Amino acid sequence: MKRDILWIVFYILGGVVLIFILSPILSIILSSSPKVLWETIREQEVYKAIWLTLYASLISTAVAFLFGIPLAYLLARKGFFGKGFIEGIIDIPIVIPHIGAGVALLTTFSQDTLFGKIFSLIGIRFVGEVPGIILAMMFVSIPFLIDSAKEGFLKVGERLEKVSRTLGASPFQTFWKISLPLAKRDILSGLVLMWSRGISEFGAVVILTYHPKTCPVLIWQRFESFGISSARPVSALLIIICLLVFTILRIRIKRWGLR
Repeated sequence: MKRDILWIVFYILGGVVLIFILSPILSIILSSSPKVLWETIREQEVYKAIWLTLYASLISTAVAFLFGIPLAYLLARKGFFGKGFIEGIIDIPIVIPHIGAGVALLTTFSQDTLFGKIFSLIGIRFVGEVPGIILAMMFVSIPFLIDSAKEGFLKVGERLEKVSRTLGASPFQTFWKISLPLAKRDILSGLVLMWSRGISEFGAVVILTYHPKTCPVLIWQRFESFGISSARPVSALLIIICLLVFTILRIRIKRWGLR
């Protein structure tokens, strides 16, 4: 009986959380008719902003995977002086106000700075350009990937890696065929979290690259200029697209046997 009471209490508390999350989402989706949503998505400015948001976040996630996974593996396997400090640095973008993050990125990567000049030599400019959007998204969301991947690698027994090495596999082969596949669930979770966090980023993006507009920037601009009635359909469209994408990802994860 006591166990039944515990579960009942937990169901009630969990239900409150779900209502808290679902109420604003359903409210904004149901507030716009299908006709209004269809007319909104046909606007060139809207579908370009949605596409740019999804594309830029995907690119930032891919770049972070290339550079972040090795760092996550290093942090999971090696102990060295200053490791805790480095782990703290990685988590800083999570706690920095994102407007502040945008100012910091602008100070570091504008065209008259050292990094800005270096990247300009290879034709990459960040201020007012798509690479700036990708940079801002990656900065604020990469901790989610690194932290999740590190936890995944920590779950992989070092004994398995040592056995692989004794059987003649190189360090890279061991990483590629043993460590990475066994940590894939946490890595995939980190990739999804990073990608979704990038989609929602506003503060850092609007400071570094106001144009071309991502969807969050467009929503803010329409709200400031025309009020909630103009911003609401764009918000609803972005939420619907994200729900569809995340549903598809969850189905694929189950088919891959990761859950």
